[in-house]
Amino acid sequence: MKHQELDLLVIGGGITGAGILLEAARRGLKALLVEQRDFAWGTSSRSSKLVHGGLRYLAEGRLRLTRESVREREALLRDAPGLVEPQGFAFADYGGSARKRRSFLAGLAVYDLMAGRREPHWFEADAFHMLAPNIRREGLAGGVRYTDAKTDDARLVLRVLDEARGHGAEARNYVAVESLLREGERVTGALLRDARTGAVEEVAARVVVNATGAWACGIAGQGGAPRLRPLRGSHLVLPAWRLPLAQAVSLMHPVDGRPVFAFPWEGVTLVGTTDVDHADGLAQEAKVTRVEFDYLMAALRAQFPQLGLEDGDVLATYAGVRPVLDSGTRGAPSKETREHLVWDEPGLVAVTGGKLTTFRAIALDALRHVARQMPDWRADLAPRPVFALRALPQGPRGLPPAVLWRLGGRHGRHAQAVVDCARDGELDLIPGTLTPWAELRWAARSESVHRLEDLLLRRTRLGLQLREGGRALLPRIRAICQPELGWSDAHWDAEQAAYLALWQAHYGLPALDKHESTHE
Repeated sequence: MKHQELDLLVIGGGITGAGILLEAARRGLKALLVEQRDFAWGTSSRSSKLVHGGLRYLAEGRLRLTRESVREREALLRDAPGLVEPQGFAFADYGGSARKRRSFLAGLAVYDLMAGRREPHWFEADAFHMLAPNIRREGLAGGVRYTDAKTDDARLVLRVLDEARGHGAEARNYVAVESLLREGERVTGALLRDARTGAVEEVAARVVVNATGAWACGIAGQGGAPRLRPLRGSHLVLPAWRLPLAQAVSLMHPVDGRPVFAFPWEGVTLVGTTDVDHADGLAQEAKVTRVEFDYLMAALRAQFPQLGLEDGDVLATYAGVRPVLDSGTRGAPSKETREHLVWDEPGLVAVTGGKLTTFRAIALDALRHVARQMPDWRADLAPRPVFALRALPQGPRGLPPAVLWRLGGRHGRHAQAVVDCARDGELDLIPGTLTPWAELRWAARSESVHRLEDLLLRRTRLGLQLREGGRALLPRIRAICQPELGWSDAHWDAEQAAYLALWQAHYGLPALDKHESTHE
């Protein structure tokens, strides 16, 4: 596309940018997306992995946001089987007020009504303990169960991008916007720099869309933007055998009453999340502080006392920065709105805020602003299915159907190619994960891997699922992937050293720091 004028240049390779690219391409626009790091490098690979309607928003009276979120959750469950899956949530009641219980159950009834479903929510103590057998039994009066959904957030981004490519769009990682181009007051394109080659090129576009999330205010040449309040959410990952859960367990933190959850995800158990102001800047990767680590561990020890969980049980940690609109009140971070905002100037549309769940709705809203700047473009912007329905891949006799189901969800039109590329033993699951070895081969061959961290933190999630980021398996990973990537021994060695250093600094257990502030 580099010598042709684009209809749309999308800046930002997270879920919002990917959604905009897909919705634009399927409506006939010539579109290119560029991402200065890797696809899903920022918030969209560091979320809580939940696709949810937002019970909290319902409790706050935000009916429109809740209704939209429930609608989008149901659409993803329908359109992305194997990638977006239902997840039961269990919330224990330790003798709280009957009025609060009734209010909670009434809210769940509304939640069900919005989704067009109905299910039992209240369970007496014995029945609830069967749902969540490892929770604290002392004082348990019963509990509530409801259904939301979960996903692999980075793979969701990659699947949306691939769907967009199927409609003729292009997407490039490691391509940064140096500045916006203008003719008078109108934005007419951008100056791009390829991080791999250093090449610089001007690209013309009828409209540029800034979909960089928490980084939305950082593009040179952009006009006024709203004030953002970057908030950090931190998470812990434990082995499933050490914190075994059939349901997600939600609890109120014993210190400040904030909600904390733990749920089964991709063969491990995920725990989150904090909600604190992120004051470390956005140029470097976010990481979990020692205070946040201790805060989440305290919640686990209070809810699962008989498990005797220790710091060393944690496999990995990660933190992401949410693009939250600043209300200016400087109140509790959890009280800030999760709604999105779109603003524009001639030739430029910018969007930030919002939730992973509602990316399709956000994309369509952004395109309504684009349409105002393209009067000759007429398109129906009603929601369409997120993904085209596809047949499951076929595998060798004896391969569990669950593996094929998962590959179909994560890889869409390429799922059969993933199965077909596997060599002997590569459809076996990597121990401690739900990932077949063949996914590594396919990613190295076909999924724009530039750094080893791309492969192990986003194309697969092995860096979160395996102790020390998968160090012990690196020889076999190298044997599979180095030939596919075409890297020399020196190149692989340098990438491996960089990956392990990154993992230790940003994904390992944080060191004790007596100077860190307390949890906000």
